Amino acid sequence: MNEVEKPIERSTLRRLCGREYYILKRKVQWLFSSTKFSKVRDEECPYKVIEHKSMLLRKLKDVDMYLQHNKITNLRLSIAKIDGVVIRPGETFSIWKLVGRPSARKGYKEGMMIHNGKVRTGVGGGLCQLGNLLYWMALHTPLTVAERWRHSYDVFPDSNRTVPFACGATLAYNYIDLQLKNGTDKNFKVNLWLDNEYLHGIITCDKKNDSSYEVFERDHCIKQQWWGGYTRHNRIWRKITNIETGEEKEELVSENNAIMMYNPLLNK
Repeated sequence: MNEVEKPIERSTLRRLCGREYYILKRKVQWLFSSTKFSKVRDEECPYKVIEHKSMLLRKLKDVDMYLQHNKITNLRLSIAKIDGVVIRPGETFSIWKLVGRPSARKGYKEGMMIHNGKVRTGVGGGLCQLGNLLYWMALHTPLTVAERWRHSYDVFPDSNRTVPFACGATLAYNYIDLQLKNGTDKNFKVNLWLDNEYLHGIITCDKKNDSSYEVFERDHCIKQQWWGGYTRHNRIWRKITNIETGEEKEELVSENNAIMMYNPLLNK
């Protein structure tokens, strides 16, 4: 239990070819899919379900701050495509279906990306912060997480963490996506905005909430693997409470295993 294999380093050519193959595969799926994807719509959803924010600029070891400033530009461009999206009953929300492929031609800048636990740069980097925010908010709604990819690496020590470890969603155009399906009879609306310090998000609904949600972790531990590295593990649960009756139930959301890219025994 909690055994994690040592990561395999692929060649640059293999990574490039593999990425383009999966991008094309997802585009073909979109072309022939019967899925109804959500769109930005001018509709009112007056009841707040969940609101959250995440800090834009953090001092991270060995990461130039210009990459984080560029990330803000990338976030501003991407949320402009998502802000105001309404997820109607039976529809699926997809980040990449709305945002499209980030490119320099569209104004995206070089930002921070993580590959095999190493900090790299790439056009459109930093959008995982958007995935993290939307996933955390989605866990506090009755929307179904139809697709979510967890972070395989714990790259930096906890710094002002406000949510449990591994409550994020990594992104890579377009085959590593965050998708939320609306299996209810309600409309849900997503609004996103930036200020000088934070990325903000809110999900609202056209009907009053009938449940409240609490997301928490259990079984957190750090282990040393046979190949010498350290790994971090936990299980994410959520408690759903019926507001009218007080009835409670708990659901296992995910089990997470991540390779740590720093020594947990050293001072942070």
